Amino acid sequence: MTTDDARSTQGTEDKQGTRDKQGTREKQSPSRPSHSPSRRSLLGWGGAGLALGAAAAGGAVAAVRDGDSTAPAADSGAAVPFHGTHQAGIATAVQDRLHFAAFDVTTEDRAELAQLLKDWTRAAERMTAGHAVGEGAYGGLAEAPPDDTGEALGLKPSRLTLTIGFGPSLFAEDRFGLAERRPAALVELPKFPGDNLDPARGGGDLCVQACADDPQVAVHAIRNLARIGFGKVAVRWSQLGFGKTSSTTPHAQTPRNLFGFKDGTSNVDGTDTAALDKHVWVPEKTGPAWLTGGSYLVARRISMRIESWDRTSLQEQEDVFGRDKGEGAAVGKAREHDKPSLKAMLPTSHVRLAHPDSHHGVRMLRRGYSFTDGTDGLGRLDAGLFFLAYQRDVRDAFIPVQRSLARSDALNEYIQHVGSAVFAIPPGVRDKDDWWGRALIS
Repeated sequence: MTTDDARSTQGTEDKQGTRDKQGTREKQSPSRPSHSPSRRSLLGWGGAGLALGAAAAGGAVAAVRDGDSTAPAADSGAAVPFHGTHQAGIATAVQDRLHFAAFDVTTEDRAELAQLLKDWTRAAERMTAGHAVGEGAYGGLAEAPPDDTGEALGLKPSRLTLTIGFGPSLFAEDRFGLAERRPAALVELPKFPGDNLDPARGGGDLCVQACADDPQVAVHAIRNLARIGFGKVAVRWSQLGFGKTSSTTPHAQTPRNLFGFKDGTSNVDGTDTAALDKHVWVPEKTGPAWLTGGSYLVARRISMRIESWDRTSLQEQEDVFGRDKGEGAAVGKAREHDKPSLKAMLPTSHVRLAHPDSHHGVRMLRRGYSFTDGTDGLGRLDAGLFFLAYQRDVRDAFIPVQRSLARSDALNEYIQHVGSAVFAIPPGVRDKDDWWGRALIS
C-alpha cells in the first residue's frame, strides 16, 4: 500500500482489520472457512507483559517528516510515511510521547530472526498508517487470540514512528554469523566517571523506539511487536517518556527539561540536509554497506535529583547551565539563539562543556524525553531524562562529549547516569518488498 493509499483509507475499516474512528469493522467474509488458521498462528499465541500507564496526549504539531521530506501537518492525528531512504523517527519532528524497548533475541535460528524482522516490518507499516495488526482485534477465530491487542482501535495514527536498531551483542561470534558485519563504530560505551549503571536498564540485541503524539498509540505499537515476537525475543527493558526535551524543528518553541531549562537550542535541524549528512547519516565511504544511510543511537537513562535541584538558588541553577532560566539566553546574551560566548561562562557550565565549539564542531541529533517512574522508596521522585542521540559515529561524538561532561560538568551534582545502550540504526525500508535489516541478515 502506498502512503496515499494508506491515508485515503484512514477512517474506514477493511477486512484486514484496519481501524476507524468508531472502532467498527465489517463482518468476516463468508468465504473464509471458520476453521482455517489465521495469521496469528504464525506469529505466536503468547504475549509479553508491558507497562500501560500513560497520560493524555499533547496538542497539535508543526510538521510531519518521513525519511526524505517534511510536510505541514494539519493536526497530531496525521500519519508519518513509513518508507524512505532513512528510518522515520530520527529527523522527524519530535512527537510528544515515547515508548522505547530493548529486546533480547531468544531464538538461535538466523532464519527465525529474519522472519521476525519481516513480520515486524509488515506490522510497523500498518500501525504507522493507523491500521490494526494482521486481521485485527476482533471478528476472527473465537478460539484464538486476535492478531491485534485492540487498545488503539478508534485512535488516529498520531504521527507514530517506529525506529529499529541492532545492539553489539547481536553480532557476537557464537550467534547468527554476523560478527564480520559488525560496524567498527558499534563499540561498547566505556564507563564514565560517575556512572552508576544498572545492567537491567541497559544493553539489548534489538531496540524499537516508538514515538507518537498519543501515548496509547506508542504503547500499543511496542506491545504488539513484543507479542508478535513471543518465543523469538523477550523484552529486556523499556522506558516511557513524555515532554520532549529536544526539538528537531528549531523554528518551534524550545522544550524544557524537568529542571525547567530549555534544552536543545543548538540541536540539528531535521530539515537541514547538509547537517544531517555531516553529523547523523552513515556515509557510504565509512560503511559498512548495509548501514549506509543509517545512524548510531546512544540511549542513556539519566536520573535527576529533583528535590536537591528545587532547593538550589536561581543564580546557581543558571550558573550550572550557563543560560538564564526565562529566555534561555547564554550568559551575557539577550536571546536564546544568540551565539554564546563560551568564555563568559563558568568553566564547569553545562552549555560550555557540551557545546559543539568545545568539540571541534561535532554535533548530535538529540530527541530525548522526560520520565517519572513513581518514587525511589525514600519519598523522592524517580524522575529524569531519557537521553536519545543520533550520530554518524559515537567514537567522534557521544564518547568525547560525555567524557568532558563526566569530568567537569557542574550538573553532575544533580544527575546520575543509571542506564545505557548503543545501537546501529539501519537505513529506511525502501518499499513494500523491503524489510528492517534485510541488507544485514540476508
